[in-house]
Amino acid sequence: MENKPAITYELLHQCKQTGARRGVIHTPHGDIQTPVFMPVGTQATVKSMTPEELKEVNAQIILSNTYHLFLRPGHELVKEAGGLHSFMNWDRPILTDSGGFQVFSLGQLRKISEEGVEFQSHLDGSKKFLSPEKAIEVENALGADIAMAFDECCPYPSTYEYTKKSMERTTRWAERCKKAHTRSKDQGLFGIIQGGFYKDLRKQSAEDLIKLDFPGYAIGGISVGEPKEEFLEILKYTTPLMPENKPRYLMGVGTPDYLIEAAIAGIDMCDCVLPTRIARHGTALTSQGKVVVRNGTYEHDFSKLDPECDCYTCKNYTRAYIRHLIKTNEILGIRLLSIHNIKFLTGLMDKVRIEIENDNLANFRDEFYRKYGYTK
Repeated sequence: MENKPAITYELLHQCKQTGARRGVIHTPHGDIQTPVFMPVGTQATVKSMTPEELKEVNAQIILSNTYHLFLRPGHELVKEAGGLHSFMNWDRPILTDSGGFQVFSLGQLRKISEEGVEFQSHLDGSKKFLSPEKAIEVENALGADIAMAFDECCPYPSTYEYTKKSMERTTRWAERCKKAHTRSKDQGLFGIIQGGFYKDLRKQSAEDLIKLDFPGYAIGGISVGEPKEEFLEILKYTTPLMPENKPRYLMGVGTPDYLIEAAIAGIDMCDCVLPTRIARHGTALTSQGKVVVRNGTYEHDFSKLDPECDCYTCKNYTRAYIRHLIKTNEILGIRLLSIHNIKFLTGLMDKVRIEIENDNLANFRDEFYRKYGYTK
């Protein structure tokens, strides 16, 4: 009998109105109901939140970062602890990104070659090297349910020539990642489609990576500063190129409008640091739009953050109190906003899944945009 892949996708329903997918991703650490928003735990923790709190806000899967964990505490130590799940006391699925985007973000501090990327650590300036083989060695040691292939992410905008070379290198690196990957029985390795904002390159990237037969595929290199129209054009073009019987992951997306548009396009998984990042700056996502709770407007506002929310924060605390915490740099303020913001996004995806089942996602989007103050 053929070994069952570590990661499999089951389609449950397709929205008649939009074509959006409602499904389940089966992983070694449990099932993920999709479409799903995945909170980011860069350093093996979602900033300021405990695993128990993440479960309370229905985080089905979280991300950790290969680049950061490679630098500290080191993948050997995580392996010694029994892997990432044991190290951070999280028994649900985990995805590790490859570090490609973080290395790309270093700008002048990194040098890309065919072999890999030489870079200066942002911590102490020491020289480090990540190749496809090294990234996979790290991800194998971390032991997440889903590991991402090491890729090169192009800046926006980039020339056609640069983007083509980068995309072709990403494909070669993907081949090397697959050869280096040793945990296919309990870890799924996903390929990342690149090609910038050139449709022919996106098509070529998808075709080449599909030949390598990964158990899932991601779209990388969009949501990197381009206008929303360009984002949507490439998203809607690329998603149908991905296999229907495997998970489809859009990397680095977390605003409510982008999450809904991703689902409509046929995406199953999205991630972003947004909910905890804006929490640290005193901002809440609510059903009425963003609330910058640190503003003076809320000094005497003793209502809850969001009248439609039943999270721990909204059940127990007022805008005025949270504003006080943020203004006085109390950690509790960041914690309360992080709890609420992640619950808002996981709750949004709960609604998206229901609306897909009801064949009503386009109507839901229009109503959500109207309430939130977005324009289509």
